[in-house]
Amino acid sequence: MTSGADKGKGKTLPSPSIASATAMVDAEAASRRSDSLVEGGPDDLELMGIPSVISREAGERDPLLLRDKIISEADIEGIRQRKKGGKLADFYESQNSRIQDLLKPLSAMSAEAQQAAEDSALKVKIAVNVSFFCNICLAILQLYAAISSGSLALFASCVDAVDPFANLILWTAHRASAKAEEKKWPVRGSRFETSEWNSSSLLFANIMTCVNVVLIVQSIQEFATHKGDDLQKFHVPSLIAVGIAFGVKFGLFLYCMAIRHSSSQVQVLWEDHRNDLFTNGFGILTAAGGAKLAWWIDPMGASIIALAIIFVWCRTAYEQFTFLGGISAPPEFISLVTYKALTFSEHITSVDTVRVYHSGPQYVVEVDIVLPPEMPLWQAHDIAQDLQDGIERLGDVDRCFVHVDHEVDHKPEHRKNV
Repeated sequence: MTSGADKGKGKTLPSPSIASATAMVDAEAASRRSDSLVEGGPDDLELMGIPSVISREAGERDPLLLRDKIISEADIEGIRQRKKGGKLADFYESQNSRIQDLLKPLSAMSAEAQQAAEDSALKVKIAVNVSFFCNICLAILQLYAAISSGSLALFASCVDAVDPFANLILWTAHRASAKAEEKKWPVRGSRFETSEWNSSSLLFANIMTCVNVVLIVQSIQEFATHKGDDLQKFHVPSLIAVGIAFGVKFGLFLYCMAIRHSSSQVQVLWEDHRNDLFTNGFGILTAAGGAKLAWWIDPMGASIIALAIIFVWCRTAYEQFTFLGGISAPPEFISLVTYKALTFSEHITSVDTVRVYHSGPQYVVEVDIVLPPEMPLWQAHDIAQDLQDGIERLGDVDRCFVHVDHEVDHKPEHRKNV
């Protein structure tokens, strides 16, 4: 069994016989229950944890006996009480969570992801629309504050407020993805938000970098040419305008933070509001400092804000580039997909290859499974189709492709480097 691009002879991990493994587990569990009924042991069904009972009734498969590796909450709490035991306790909590995700039936995980998407649909729509219209109003407000005050720091915060154009792209992509025609766009609108946001992020990163470099040059020029210790004019309406923008952004930040994991769009908006809080807050402080304390505080603040914006946008551009380039998914998610494929059906003898990589913020999954060569075509098709549908319903998956093999000694598929 391999993940990523590695595949070939000698790199396949055949699974244990699922039927025999399940029978062994059931026999062992039955023996433990018999003993507990006689001895009153802790494995009595009445004393068994409710999640354990529910998961087994829901179709949990545990051929590798992972449930035995779960550490009890009491043991974890005991470890946490030790000196420097906090990190070890956190590790065991994370391990328990991963084991529970592995043991949870794929159908249950898919249903949870679908339900979460339906529950958050209205919230996501509100976040996108409200952020878009608020950012338009706040951009005008901050432009007034920068021009009327002449503060370089407020100009720097105003530059970061031109993101309504980025929000317009998100808003347009969100609406277009819901109306895409299947004949013209075979994958419907799933790629609209991905491609438009990725490309616009790279474009905006270049624009914002250039504009902020100009601001840094202006700040340096102010340092070099300023004479005397004259303070900037303290323009109260400008500071009030930016203060209003700060308050609105803080409210949007809190709202998007609560639902940021439900949509890649909301995650982008949350990061945008977080960055605006810094630029607006720091801009108010340095503009006021330049008018009340020392003149050089204002150009210094503008330089710091400009450098921060350049750093954030360069990091965003790099991240979007890796997503467009198809960077691999985290190992934890690849392990989850691999285990789900391995235990999906008792007829799957091996999982030959698993590839999970980004296509924008979501994943494309490629799974090669091995089925008995004598299996009828209709049965092999149904197993592969059910596995594909189950994986595609997971929250972070855009597309899944399941390839069926009858042996593992062939050369790797997709030998062409696309």
